[in-house]
Amino acid sequence: MHVSSDGEDPVKDGRDDAAFRAEVRDALAGLAARLDREHERAAHRESVIDRLHEENQRLRRGELHAMLEPVRAALYRVHDQARRLAAAEDAGATADLLDALADDVADALARLGVERFRAEPGQPYDPSRHRPVAVAAVAEPGRDGTVVEARSDGFEEGGRVLRKAAVCVGRLEPRPNGAGKAGGAAAEDGADDGPGTGADSGADSGADSGADDGAVNGAEGGGADGRAPEPAAPIVRSGSRRREAAGRGESMNNSTRDR
Repeated sequence: MHVSSDGEDPVKDGRDDAAFRAEVRDALAGLAARLDREHERAAHRESVIDRLHEENQRLRRGELHAMLEPVRAALYRVHDQARRLAAAEDAGATADLLDALADDVADALARLGVERFRAEPGQPYDPSRHRPVAVAAVAEPGRDGTVVEARSDGFEEGGRVLRKAAVCVGRLEPRPNGAGKAGGAAAEDGADDGPGTGADSGADSGADSGADDGAVNGAEGGGADGRAPEPAAPIVRSGSRRREAAGRGESMNNSTRDR
């Protein structure tokens, strides 16, 4: 038996090295197998994820098609009614078809959860549901700030307004500042004229008519000497003449009563 100078057996050392290398090979083989299994598991997970994603996309497409089916059906009806509308010659039939067209669209939206609401004239203006597109002057104070005319319908979903209704809002028309003063002045003139108003009107009308006729005839025929007549002086109708005539009328009435 050969023994090295340091007292170690070389054969035994060789066997130990072979055993160590075998253990290393086995460990590496185990790691490789484990990595292969992990790779297979990862590939399986990826395939599952891809399959679930595809199924999800298919379900979403199916839900989208199912959701849009009422819209497609409504569009089919809209198409057919539009063709009939184009061929209609009666104005009344055209209006009926347009109303039916709007109702079909509203029904299609209702199937999707969208409800139509209308603004009625006389309703108070609500900024959360109404969209003002015009303003109309109103004379009644009760119509101030109310809906005068509905221009388009509104739509809501679950109580949430998606589109406000377009309306024309009434606004109280202010009265001119001089209206009251003019009315008061007219009342005072009537009170001052008193019973002689009719006589005054007749006298003024006769005098004015005669003066007007004379001025017109003179302007058309010319003067006696053949020259163009001078322009007539403007006729003045003032309240003082009425009051003077009224005074004359009262004097005549008083003299009649004295007799």
